[in-house]
Amino acid sequence: MAVKQILIVEDERPIREMIAFGLRRSGFEVREVEDVSAARASIADHRPDLVLVDWMLPDMSGLELTRALKRDKDTQEVPVIMLTARAEEQDKVMGLEGGADDYVTKPFSPRELLARINAVLRRTAQAGAEDVIDADGLVLDAASHRVMAGGGTVQLGPTEYRLLSFFMTHPERVYSRAQLLDRVWGGNVYVEERTVDVHIRRLRKALEVFGYDRFIQTVRGSGYRFSTRVA
Repeated sequence: MAVKQILIVEDERPIREMIAFGLRRSGFEVREVEDVSAARASIADHRPDLVLVDWMLPDMSGLELTRALKRDKDTQEVPVIMLTARAEEQDKVMGLEGGADDYVTKPFSPRELLARINAVLRRTAQAGAEDVIDADGLVLDAASHRVMAGGGTVQLGPTEYRLLSFFMTHPERVYSRAQLLDRVWGGNVYVEERTVDVHIRRLRKALEVFGYDRFIQTVRGSGYRFSTRVA
């Protein structure tokens, strides 16, 4: 199995070196930079398998970098974990809706961070296990990170894409809001369950243009499922 490469974007040198030391001991290849400019150059030189990015950086916020990475087709599949002292729920929601795959608040233990990294890498590997999924004309192409329908592209935000990807790789099963938070947003991410409903509505609205919103079905009292059958 190839060694996974992690890019750390953190301007506080002691924190950066502590993280890097722990990850190298765990078998990862690590690169370290202290600002967004250096991060962009590093990513352009060699795309990492995962990016750890601090929210507060000297030249641009880590949130802005995350959004930029998720907008770029060459880097939108690279998972991002935000590291920050901003622990308010609103900040966590901003980070996750900005495209972050997980959100870790400072101070954190090296063991917790390692567990979060491994969980995100597992989810990424599972999501990419099947490159193209076709559900009655609704096509998800994991390689290009696109969703196609009726000859057009379905415009989805990062969270809606991950949600649809999970649904399409786990069809016909009912998932509660709590299960979706755990499987799509990641364990130990403190986001209210109603957040799931918000993103379900956004996903349905995007699919409605092509007539595929019916595939995202509400199961009263239980949660949601993806099904091409009539509910």
